Amino acid sequence: MTSKSSYNISERKVLLRIVDVILLILSLLVATIYLDFSYISFQSEFITGWFLILTFYYLLFGEIFQLYNLKVSNNRYTVVRSVTLTAFFTTIFYIFTPYLTPVLPSNRMQIVYFFIILSLPIILWRFIYMWLIFSPKYFKNIILIGKSDNIKKLINKIEKDNIHNLDSYLSDKEIEGIGSFNNISNVKISSLINTSISEVIVSLKDLSNEVVESLNKELVLLFQQGVNIVSYETFYEEINLRVPREYLKNNFYKHLNFSKNNSNRFYLFGLRFIDIIFSVLGLIIFVGLTPLLLIGNLFANRGPLFYSQERVGQSGRNFRIFKLRSMVKNAESDGAVWAVKNDVRITSFGKFLRHTRLDEFPQFYNILKGDMSIIGPRPERPERPEFVHDLEKKIPFYAIRNVVRPGLTGWAQVNFPYAASIEEQEKKLRYDLYYIKERSLFLDFKILIKTISTVLFMKGQ
Repeated sequence: MTSKSSYNISERKVLLRIVDVILLILSLLVATIYLDFSYISFQSEFITGWFLILTFYYLLFGEIFQLYNLKVSNNRYTVVRSVTLTAFFTTIFYIFTPYLTPVLPSNRMQIVYFFIILSLPIILWRFIYMWLIFSPKYFKNIILIGKSDNIKKLINKIEKDNIHNLDSYLSDKEIEGIGSFNNISNVKISSLINTSISEVIVSLKDLSNEVVESLNKELVLLFQQGVNIVSYETFYEEINLRVPREYLKNNFYKHLNFSKNNSNRFYLFGLRFIDIIFSVLGLIIFVGLTPLLLIGNLFANRGPLFYSQERVGQSGRNFRIFKLRSMVKNAESDGAVWAVKNDVRITSFGKFLRHTRLDEFPQFYNILKGDMSIIGPRPERPERPEFVHDLEKKIPFYAIRNVVRPGLTGWAQVNFPYAASIEEQEKKLRYDLYYIKERSLFLDFKILIKTISTVLFMKGQ
């Protein structure tokens, strides 16, 4: 048995970044030699610093405009859009930081050339990537082993993401309704060793001891041949970016542990320092926008500009959150109710506030006070004392999310922004638990970038 050459998710993202940076430098060099481009001189003693700043800007705005999102990278329209936006903002920031970058050229056409050099070669490379590398022949060949219910969930997700080849599965029964994977079959344990696969996803839950013992013998042989063996839970987290529902059981502590950063004083101090800096800047911006917000509220909102609610914070302590009002006055005069998508109580100006996330700006005051953080499990609308008791009864270990300070934005919010039922709240909880489990500076940065993308593309609810 031989496993074919394949690229996993992290390898693809690294490849995209590395080739982007190399291509940028080569394109600038070619333009300098063969075209009338003189904005960046390769003979300058500052050339290394200039390229470092260019790389930083390009990768930063690439993250913001989802240039390294694999779903975006597999669509020509979204690739062109993301590359164009990334190149445009990189150009703007690059030319307006002349102390860190080359002096602004007297011939303004050089700026246009610079933008074209940052965009056109990357677009061509990404089209080549889609044609050659983002091809099923370079996807991982995987096999799923376990009970049919678990396998069907993973099959649906794999089909949606379109980054794996499903070779076959091994289950207690045939699985129907598996979409485009209609040519796969339910194999026998004895035939595992003869399949050409690169990864095996295993769930031994509810399997008999006899089956497990027989299965383990085959898995050992596969492992000896270099095939990666991954648990169902690990693979589920990798492709869904949330913890499985199975973690919300009586023995949750076997799977859910605090990230080491939850007790890292340097990390917590740095997070609080950033909270203070961001909250001060946010409040300054908010004060500057207040006159425009007052005018918009006067004509399209009719009533108080602010409102407040009691929410549940860290360790279950209640605090009062402040927001800009986006609903009609007395929207909950009959008591707290679940919000729904396209809620008729939201005013026309309120829709604008929500889409742009301007309604959240007063919460910088909560962050400055220490009630909240920039990043953390979001105290969404249901997260109020009126709802908490009901949620804790219906969703196992719901209160776990309150072990860290709630945030202005969070992992659940950027991945699953709207929850209007108990079932959706449970799914959102699993994103929050993933954050608590994997909490790190890199994950915080990722959440911040995703939040900026949400605001820029007006995805707020």
